[in-house]
Amino acid sequence: MRKNLFATTPGIIIVGAVIGLIAVWLQKLGNPANMGICVACFERDVAGGLGLHRAAIVQYLRPEIMGLVLGSLAAALATREFKPRGGSAPIVRFVLGMIAAMGALVFLGCPWRAILRLAGGNAILGLAGLATGIWFGTLFFKKGYSLGRSNSQSVVSGALFPVIAVCLLLLYLIFPQIPDQPQSGPLFYSVKGPGSQHAPFIASLGLAFIIGISAQRSRFCTMGAFRDLFLFRYTHLFLGLAAMFAAAFIANALTGGLKFGFEGQPVAHSDFLWNYLGMVTAGLAFALAASCSWRGKATATPAFLPSACWSARLWPIIWARPVPVRASAYTVCRRRSSVSPSA
Repeated sequence: MRKNLFATTPGIIIVGAVIGLIAVWLQKLGNPANMGICVACFERDVAGGLGLHRAAIVQYLRPEIMGLVLGSLAAALATREFKPRGGSAPIVRFVLGMIAAMGALVFLGCPWRAILRLAGGNAILGLAGLATGIWFGTLFFKKGYSLGRSNSQSVVSGALFPVIAVCLLLLYLIFPQIPDQPQSGPLFYSVKGPGSQHAPFIASLGLAFIIGISAQRSRFCTMGAFRDLFLFRYTHLFLGLAAMFAAAFIANALTGGLKFGFEGQPVAHSDFLWNYLGMVTAGLAFALAASCSWRGKATATPAFLPSACWSARLWPIIWARPVPVRASAYTVCRRRSSVSPSA
């Protein structure tokens, strides 16, 4: 069996660095500062673009979301990992996804954006909150918490989420933004605010596609990085997270993107308590759903159907690969298995 180089220690470090560099590149191409890639914020914008909310400053069909989904799909198909399965607590995952989304949007960012905001100047309270929430989640694992087993599903069911992504891309292409107009056909577009700041379509889609491929193959996961560190003192995923921060920090330093301090940070607020508590809430929900916002995309596309429930949580209100059954967090705690919990 061919070794997955992306999942090696050098591989996960390179993937993390690539994600950090691409995020800063997307910022320079037009995405909001410290928000080159933010799954929660971009899904909020997609929901607005579809008219599911009417906050005029955050409405745009972000191609990055579709790029992440289709990049993950391409990687899964190329490596024969597209094996639809589901039935593992979809309603619980959906509710946890809603809670995670609300917590992340109180902070104004997903775990990836917490890293990018820290690399751009300051988001230490949000990152501390994320770590705290995930740590609380590990207490549930130690007590036997589990979302149950998943079962094989039809290929048609597994293809549903990628098909939705393709349909969104077609909507974007059929109804492109009209300059200075808030609506084009059924789609809504921001003419000011964060939703109006975006990189060119091809760059957004293509660079996110690259991230989708590399992160899916490496099993890159922010929540998993902290969970593995707290439960097993396992640093494999955390090294990728550290590389993402380091690469983004260096890129910001070289391009004038650093701004230290709590006040005046782009697309952020300085309420210390709610920055922290928002991410505590999100971190706990991420841990209980066994996924971060990115991993939901990566596994809904290789066709873990409850992940699609997790990923869909934002659209009605403004991503979850379970730890494999063979080596769940709880099982490893009990057996002290040497199997990687994030394999």
